[in-house]
Amino acid sequence: MIDKSTGSLTAVLSQIKDSSTIMIGGFGTAGQPAELIDGLIELGIKDLVIVNNNAGNGDYGLAKLLKSGAVRKIICSFPRQSDSWVFDELYHAGKIELELVPQGNLACRIQAAGMGLGA
Repeated sequence: MIDKSTGSLTAVLSQIKDSSTIMIGGFGTAGQPAELIDGLIELGIKDLVIVNNNAGNGDYGLAKLLKSGAVRKIICSFPRQSDSWVFDELYHAGKIELELVPQGNLACRIQAAGMGLGA
């Protein structure tokens, strides 16, 4: 087995380039990888495609990444809730694309991608 572990978040993030597709875990605000999100913002990576269950909450986590202008497109199943104003503003201004996918289909697509299959 190939050991892909590293002791440095910077080393991992340096492999992510503009226009990458990144799946960010979490359900709402629970379980979001804050260090990943903050690192992407700090490195100034642009034109990202983000796969997530939703499109951010409030001004933190995924919404903070959207607000930074780093995200070109979001693929999710639940983009709008009472505190998703960052996504709403970007979407209505035409500054972000949305691919709306039913939650079960999104889960199947993620599973297929994990197995190396096109969904």
